[in-house]
Amino acid sequence: MLELNIKNETSRLRAVVLGSAVNNGPTPKVEDAYDPKSLEHILAGTYPQEKDMVNEMEAFNTVLKKYNVTVYRPEMIENYNQIFTRDIGFVIDDVFVKSNILPDRERELDAIQYIIDQINPKKVVRPPEEVHIEGGDVMLWNDYIFIGTYKGSDYKDYITARTNVQGVQYIKDLFPNKIVKEFDLVKSKIEARDNALHLDCCFQPVGNDKGIIYKNGFREEADYLFLVNLFGKENLFHITREEMYNMNSNVFSIDTNVVVSERNFTRLNNWLRANGFVVEEIPYAEIAKQEGLLRCSTLPLIRD
Repeated sequence: MLELNIKNETSRLRAVVLGSAVNNGPTPKVEDAYDPKSLEHILAGTYPQEKDMVNEMEAFNTVLKKYNVTVYRPEMIENYNQIFTRDIGFVIDDVFVKSNILPDRERELDAIQYIIDQINPKKVVRPPEEVHIEGGDVMLWNDYIFIGTYKGSDYKDYITARTNVQGVQYIKDLFPNKIVKEFDLVKSKIEARDNALHLDCCFQPVGNDKGIIYKNGFREEADYLFLVNLFGKENLFHITREEMYNMNSNVFSIDTNVVVSERNFTRLNNWLRANGFVVEEIPYAEIAKQEGLLRCSTLPLIRD
């Protein structure tokens, strides 16, 4: 049996599901793009090649193995994108929540069923159909659960809006002992530089008391100020619009002092090192073209 345990984003990682880029399928058609960044690269002819993405994910896998993390991979489905495991489920405390994802992606959950089968079935839940929630919008910070959402009345018009208010309420009901705080995120169907696809596109904690943040990813300044007050302005690394576009907040913590980051994030990586972090730099710029990065391609199961 897998004894799940996730209480925050940064404690020592013991087991994780890492996505896979093998047999990823051809470049999608324009009408099949899920997000504006993929669309931009499809139109420009710069959409990432499978072999490059496989190499990037292997570099990530190598780092995880270096720290003796148990790494699970999804079973392969031919011609199917299985990189972003964060979307399809998430763990809070010792409970595995299956996401209600975009219907086209349902098979991604089937590919990790062999892992879910190792979890106590009483600890696996699936929200009702009207509840939309994806792991990229769910961030644990000990007593807090931070959830990204979109409260616009045009929610249903946005394929980039992934977690609804019912999703927030569902988590509140499931974990009454936690402080659940939702954040209303900026969405765009056409400009990736103004689209916070998930909460981890504009905020993520690192270490014990620090974080990476993009102020303009929040529709309400009060939501941004809540995090500034909680973490302290001096503990937050503010990223620019271009850095947000390149997914600088989407790094991944293996421990409170170990962060896996993209090798081109020079300004961020320097700040992390200046603050005492070990930064494991890997190439991940091709995968970033699909509006997802390191946190998006992981589904942590056990942290100390």
